[in-house]
Amino acid sequence: MKHANFVHLHVHTQYSLLDGMIRLDDLFKKAKEFMMPAIAITDHGNMFGAIDFYKQAYANGIKPIIGCELYVSPRSRFDKTTSTIGEATRHLVVLVKNMQGYKNLMKLTSAAHIEGFYYRPRVDKGLLKECSEGLIASSACLHGEIASHIVRGNMDEARKAAMEYRNIFGEDNF
Repeated sequence: MKHANFVHLHVHTQYSLLDGMIRLDDLFKKAKEFMMPAIAITDHGNMFGAIDFYKQAYANGIKPIIGCELYVSPRSRFDKTTSTIGEATRHLVVLVKNMQGYKNLMKLTSAAHIEGFYYRPRVDKGLLKECSEGLIASSACLHGEIASHIVRGNMDEARKAAMEYRNIFGEDNF
C-alpha cells in the first residue's frame, strides 16, 4: 500500500464547474489507496458538493475538510461595471475550522452568488472580514492576490496583501 505523508488542502471536484474533474467516488478511492487520514474539498466559488463529500468521507473513514476557493473582487462585490473586466478576481482558499466557520462559509458563498455575481460569484474583503470567524485561509494558487504580485515582481504589494489577509483572518488562520 502507498502512503502519502501530507493532506490535500486544495482539491477541485466535479463540482468545480468547467475546472474540476475528479468525481468523489474516485477521490475517496485514491485517498484510501494512499492512506490519507483527511482530505479537503475546495471547489471554485461554491459548496455544491459539501454534503455529499462529507458523507462519503465518513463512509470511507477519512476526515472531511470542507472549504472553498473563493473569487475575491478587486474592489466591491457590488461593482458590476465593465471597468472591472480587466481586473482579475483573485483566488483565495478558505477552510472550515468549526461550525461557526461552516456557517460563515455558507454566508460567503451565498452572498457571492446573490450579491457579487459578475461573470463569477465574488466576495470582497469587507465581507471576508465580517465572516472570517472559524475559517482558515491560504493564498491559493498563482491566481491568488499574493502570488500575482510576486509573479509581477511587486514584493511590497505581496507583503501588503498578506498582512491584510492576516488581519482579516487572524495571525494563526492565514
